[in-house]
Amino acid sequence: MESRQLRYFVTVARERNFTRAAEKLHIAQPPLSRQIQALEEEFGVALFDRGSRPLALTDAGKLLFDQAVQVLDRMDEMKAMVKRLLEAEKPRFSIGFVASTLYGYLPEVIRRYRAARPGVELSLQEMTTMEQIAALKEGRIDVGFGRIPFNDATIERTLLRNEKLCVALPLMHPLASRIGSLRLEELAGDALVVYPKAPRPSYADQVLALFRERGLRPALVHEVRELQTALGLVAAESGVCLVPASVERLRRDNVVYRPLDEAGAVSPIIMSTRKGDKSPEIGLVLRLVKDMYRKEGITFGA
Repeated sequence: MESRQLRYFVTVARERNFTRAAEKLHIAQPPLSRQIQALEEEFGVALFDRGSRPLALTDAGKLLFDQAVQVLDRMDEMKAMVKRLLEAEKPRFSIGFVASTLYGYLPEVIRRYRAARPGVELSLQEMTTMEQIAALKEGRIDVGFGRIPFNDATIERTLLRNEKLCVALPLMHPLASRIGSLRLEELAGDALVVYPKAPRPSYADQVLALFRERGLRPALVHEVRELQTALGLVAAESGVCLVPASVERLRRDNVVYRPLDEAGAVSPIIMSTRKGDKSPEIGLVLRLVKDMYRKEGITFGA
């Protein structure tokens, strides 16, 4: 007797019809009938009264049905227990990231990590830099990639690089036809779209500080929750937006990108981990980043 035969028998008993049971089991009816017959031959009794409509269990069939349901339930419980055990033993590694890092080299780092550690269950979570700090402290992520400098005695930060900023302009903006770089003073008369709106401090504060340090004030500031929304407002000619240069890879209708010629107009990419965490997975991720930067001619930490 096989567990498969018991499952067939229980399904027929519940459906009270061989045709419906076969459909539910995704098998043809003749093989199903043969398996039930084999089970009856093994027990030496008829399990179904085939003359009744709908199909009915014999007394022996009722007894076997009750026992078979218990056996199958127990087998399912055992399988679930073994699965949970295997999942508990499987190494896990969780990465938090701000959305804009996906337009840079992070996807390639993740791809190479998966190739190097196929046995590790990798999870990815989009979150702001400040959300990453809380997640690191609570153990919900193992490493975070963000853009906001901060000081916390329990968190170790590694500057990967400073990424230049560029300007996202509406297609019909007067400066969109400019081939060269733009200056912030040329944008001071425009509405400025910044993101994220919360939590603060955030990348939005870095952008606003660039204007403030130069004594400039945008005509209007639109605060939105995410990058995609910011670019949507730019496309709708509701303002301009300063974005990391890698975002230029995100082609969007009615939006053009122009370089920004301003000292200090950069956004850091910072890798954050728990202080003292010597996980080999963290070391591997850092090596992958450094290897990729060397390949692309990017100076690490600058």
